[in-house]
Parts: sequence; C-alpha cells; structure tokens
Amino acid sequence: MRNQQEMMSLIVETAAADERIRAVYMNGSRTNVNAPKDIFQDYDIVYVVTETESFLKDRGWTGRFGELLIMQEPDQNDWFPGSVIDVSRRYAYLMLFRDGNRIDLTLLSRDAVSDEYLADKLTVPLLDKDGILPPAEAPTDMDYWVKRPSEARYLGSCNEFWWCLQNVAKGLWRDELPYAKHMFEHYVRDELDTMISWWIGTRHDFSISAGKMGKYFKRLLPPQYWEMYEQTYSDGNPDHFWDAVFTACGLFRTLAAEVAAKLSYTYPDHEDRNMTAYLQQVRELPADAEDIW
Repeated sequence: MRNQQEMMSLIVETAAADERIRAVYMNGSRTNVNAPKDIFQDYDIVYVVTETESFLKDRGWTGRFGELLIMQEPDQNDWFPGSVIDVSRRYAYLMLFRDGNRIDLTLLSRDAVSDEYLADKLTVPLLDKDGILPPAEAPTDMDYWVKRPSEARYLGSCNEFWWCLQNVAKGLWRDELPYAKHMFEHYVRDELDTMISWWIGTRHDFSISAGKMGKYFKRLLPPQYWEMYEQTYSDGNPDHFWDAVFTACGLFRTLAAEVAAKLSYTYPDHEDRNMTAYLQQVRELPADAEDIW
C-alpha cells in the first residue's frame, strides 16, 4: 500500500504537470489533527481547473493515480431524478485503488473557488500556480463540534424519541420486522445518537466533535454507557429486538437526564413513564389481542 508521502507527491505532481489544473487543496480527516490516523483515511482533494469538459471527455487521466478497484461518479448517478447538475462548475470522482488507497477528487472551476474554498475550516492549500486561493487560517474541526441545544430543541428530541417508539412497538406486535427496524434504526436511533452527542458536548464545553455518524462514541463514552449502546443493536429475533428497545430507553433516560441537569433544563419524565408502561404492555400483548388495555 502506498504511504501518505507517496500519495501526496502523486497528487501534487499530477496537478503541477497539467496546465488545466491551477490549484490544489485538501480537506477532510487528513487535515484534522483531532481525527485518529489510520490506513483507511481518504484523500479529500480538490483540483481547481480552467474547465471540466476535457476531463470528462477522457477519463483515462484518472489511471495516473493507480489501478482502480471501483469508481463512483456521484454527479452522474441519478440521485435526484429531474434535477439539473452543472458539471461545468464542479464534478467529483470517488476512487478506490487496488492497493487500498482512496481519493475523493473534485474538479472545481475557478469561478467556484470563492464560494467553496473557505466553506470548510479543515482546508489546507497544496498548490497555487496563480495565487487564486484566498488566505486561510490553520485547519480546525470547530465546524463539526457538537452544538449546544436550546431547551426547545432538547425537549423536541425527547418527545421524538418517545413518540416514535410507539411505531416500533406496533411493528413488533404486527410481526412487521422491516417497518419496526426502520422506525427504530432511523427515527429512534437518530434521537438517541443526538442525545449521546449532546451528553459528550456537555462534558467538553461543546468544543468537541463526536464524529460523523457517531464514529467516536466508543472512545468518548464511559465503558458502561458504550456497553449499553452496543446492546441497542439486535438481530431479527423479536425478543432480542424488544431487549434492545428497552436498553435504548434506559440509555436515553440516563443521558437525557444528565444533559438536562448540565444545561438547567427539565427532563420530561412523564413522557418517559407513560411510554415505558405502554411498551411493556405491548410487549406482553397476545398476537390476537383486540384491546391493548
């Protein structure tokens, strides 16, 4: 596997030799001193170009970076049918190479530099042939720090967590696993993860990132809380799923109460009590029941 020095040299030298490429900069985890370093970190690179058309006509130039295992061109995929994408302004190539390295390379027109270059505070300039890159401060991940919630936002998260659990319970009783799983893993877990992030924020004066999709939870949570979080993931067995639901409730309850105490908010204990009783009742409900209570 080519090391970072080899990859960075290849990226910059490729740009230096191509007159169409006028500047290069990098952002992402490799510019973040707080991000753990490992072999799977992407190279998030932007080539500022005079035009994109010639690059798109002949994609052979991407072979310079190595033997491709797979490539995705997200601007070509029909993510949003009917939408119009201006490929003359920006175009991205996500490339995974056979040696395991990955480059997420964006072609950006010179006209778009002023809008995008300083939008990410993790930006580091690598090459500037014409002095077109605006001055940038030292990279920082502050844009990704956990944001302190207002009381209304906090209460809304609590309400969403407990409200959506009734859909999970309904799906489990009906033996509708895809529906129950989707409600739990999307709507309920979103609020659980949000509360975990806020809890982490309260312990670090809201000057820390919990990582994209909670990827730093394990190293930022106390072991007992992390063990509970692990147990919120279950297989398709209904009993195991129910156990995961109640574990999620216990973890949310604990963290939300601690967040409320730190922020001088009031945890909506009545919603917790009412929905916990409801969940217990539905779990014990016979499959042929005609009345919940």
